[in-house]
This record gives sequence, structure tokens and C-alpha cells, in this order.
Amino acid sequence: MMKSFVALAMASVAAARSITVYNGCPFTVWPAYFTSSGGNPSQPTGWQADAFTKVTFDVPTHWDGRIWARRNCNFSGNNGPTSCLDGGCNGGLQCDRSTGTATPLPPASLAEFNFDAATNTDWYDISFVDGYNLPISVTNNVGCPSPDCAVDLGPNCPSDLKGPFDSSGFPVGCKSACYATSLTGWVDNNPNCCTGSFGTPQTSRTTGTSNACPNAYAYAYDESSDSALWTCAGSKQASYTVTFCPPS
Repeated sequence: MMKSFVALAMASVAAARSITVYNGCPFTVWPAYFTSSGGNPSQPTGWQADAFTKVTFDVPTHWDGRIWARRNCNFSGNNGPTSCLDGGCNGGLQCDRSTGTATPLPPASLAEFNFDAATNTDWYDISFVDGYNLPISVTNNVGCPSPDCAVDLGPNCPSDLKGPFDSSGFPVGCKSACYATSLTGWVDNNPNCCTGSFGTPQTSRTTGTSNACPNAYAYAYDESSDSALWTCAGSKQASYTVTFCPPS
């Protein structure tokens, strides 16, 4: 029985993939992740990352989820999405696994993964579909493509999309056009959200971040350009690093 247990444990460890989250920013951020399917990673769902620190953890072989970082957080007496200026989730420091929500409080820069999604292939991307709050990159150790957006989009964001702002008035995010217009109640037949009659690659509209960061999703159908959705052979068993504030 003991031998069987040890064998199963070793097989589980061998099958796991690893992700490193590195905070390259000169300030504290609060990374978080959400699991869509495939099982739970070994790391808590949210944590504090001081400047220039990293955490490495295992994720299941078929993990499907997203990683982001929150800014300007205060969890004292507030465990909801507004506990952070952007990127907040239900649950406080650790996002609730059930109600933590798959979409953090926009705007938030996302790293999305689907390991071994189909035909033994990893799918991954950087998404600004729900807006941008930090420069971000996704790298790996096996030579597969490494998308990045090392530009701070906040200061040059269009005025109607800029924000939220910290206590000094500095913009710590840039809303997507979809999110900004949905706040006014415009949801159906919205070209910025690719809904209704605009629900095709030909009729949907970009949000403006694609020019500055062509390696990232700017809108729902951005993979049609072959420069937003990235793949890596699952047989390579790549380990990935998500970096916030990567070098430019």
C-alpha cells in the first residue's frame, strides 16, 4: 500500500507543470489566479508580492486558468472586488475559488493558459480585453513564443478610457472600450464588445491597445491576426514565467 501511495505521489509531481510569477515592478502588487478547469494549483489564489520577488508553484497538467495582479490594495474590512484599485476579486487577499470570479475588477492585464488544450498543445496569451493595469510578459524555458507588453499604457491611454487613478492622480490602468461603454449600459450590438451583429472577426472593433502591444489580445477576435494566441507543443512540458513590469 505504501509503495502504491509513493508511486502515485511521484507520478502526480512528475505530471505537474510549473508557473513562476515575478513582480518586476518597483512597488508591491497582489497577484491572483482563477481556475476555469483542470484542478487547483499548489499556490493560494492570491498573495502579496513585494517589489522584485517571485513565487513558483505547480499547476495540474491540464490546467486552464488566468493570472493577473492587483494594484493599491487594502483588505482591512473589505474582502470584495473594491479592496483593490483595480484587479480586485471576491474573497480579499485570497480570491474565493467559487465566487472569486473569472474576470477580475477591470481594468486588469491577464495571462491566460490552457495546458494540453487540444492535440497535445499549450495555448496561452496576454489579454487586454478587459483593460490594462500593468506591463506583462509570458516567457518559457523551451524556446516557444514569448508574448509581452512592456509599455506602460496608462499615461498615454485615451482620456475617456484612462483610469482608475491613485492618490497622486497617476493613472494605474486603461479601460477597454468594451468595458467603458458597457458601464453606460451599452451591451447588445456593441462593436467594442463583439456582441450581436458585431460578433464576427470582420465586424468587431479593436480597443486601441493592439497598436502599442501587438502581441496581446485587444478584443475578442484578435487571434485572427495570428499574433495574439500563442501555442507550444505539450510534449515539451514547458514551464512558464509571468512577469509584471518586464524590462522594455
